[in-house]
Amino acid sequence: MKIAISTDGQQVSAHFGRCPTFTILEIEEGKVLKGDEIPNPGHHPGYLPKFFNEMGVNAIIAGGMGQRASQLFAEFNIQPILGISGKIEDIISQLLNGTLEGGESLCKPGAGKGYGQDKTECDHEETE
Repeated sequence: MKIAISTDGQQVSAHFGRCPTFTILEIEEGKVLKGDEIPNPGHHPGYLPKFFNEMGVNAIIAGGMGQRASQLFAEFNIQPILGISGKIEDIISQLLNGTLEGGESLCKPGAGKGYGQDKTECDHEETE
């Protein structure tokens, strides 16, 4: 199984498409075989679902994403796991032991616009 986590430093990014990087994990039999961090290749409608499909990603973990992005991932049989926040290492532990539970997207329509290098504040609560 291959998982992509929207990453902002050591935290899960609240805004999927506009996160600075993605942590890509290859998991087999409850163990991480390989982990890489890659820069976000860009936020263009429909691009990231296709990009991750070509990489063989089965699921994407993020704080939130828009409804259209969720639909596009579903078309590529990539499961979005949303409503996730916290440190990447904690999320990976939860994922491996089967306790990671998604929920509602943390994003509201339009909330991610400007997020990233040029945005100085986020509309979501910060997690430590």
